[in-house]
Amino acid sequence: MSIKSLNSKVFAVAATLVLAGAAGPAATLWAGAATTSCGSSCADIFSRGYGTHHHAAFVLDVWSEGARIGQPVVMFRASHSDPAEDFTVAFQGQRTCAKHFPDDFAYEIEYAPYGVDSGLCVGTATTAIEDTPVSLRPCGASATTVWVVDVTPSTGRSFTDRYVPLINGSGANVSDPFVLTYPKNGFPTDTPRPQLVTHKVQQFSDGFGPGRAVYANQEWGADLGPLS
Repeated sequence: MSIKSLNSKVFAVAATLVLAGAAGPAATLWAGAATTSCGSSCADIFSRGYGTHHHAAFVLDVWSEGARIGQPVVMFRASHSDPAEDFTVAFQGQRTCAKHFPDDFAYEIEYAPYGVDSGLCVGTATTAIEDTPVSLRPCGASATTVWVVDVTPSTGRSFTDRYVPLINGSGANVSDPFVLTYPKNGFPTDTPRPQLVTHKVQQFSDGFGPGRAVYANQEWGADLGPLS
């Protein structure tokens, strides 16, 4: 579905799934790994602005490997020996869609260094608005750790063969939802590295842009297997 076709049901359903457990126990969606210890239980998540499905140069990373609430989520150079890049992705259910559009899949992204679940997921401390910092938050506690994939057609493996915007489940902005964003004012290897934020979805005007509607720093993918 298109970004503009979203309605409040996306956010309401995401919140319901997390708070009431309507989707049942979360199940790991796919397998892959940043570290070899994480083996087949983890996924490597990257920004289209800094990688492709053929080569993810920089990937999602927890600052200083800190498994604690509020630890910043950043990006860093892909490495098969960095546990800060180990994450699992769990399916949280689908929203009931408006006519003519497929169901959107909702996920939680859990930090799992060396394959050990931390109970902490990528999310926001408050309802997502402009430039809300993204950090580790308790999994399953609220819709702030739910990310809804906006893609046509939506599938359970949308990350692995596409580049998709991830809408934070806490928001209620219908026309301009807040999505996971890598700030444009930094580079993944800067020290300190820029923390990911939520930002209103940004789109190229019709007829412009390098073949895609959403800006590259707001599109995300995932690869399987240990990083190299």
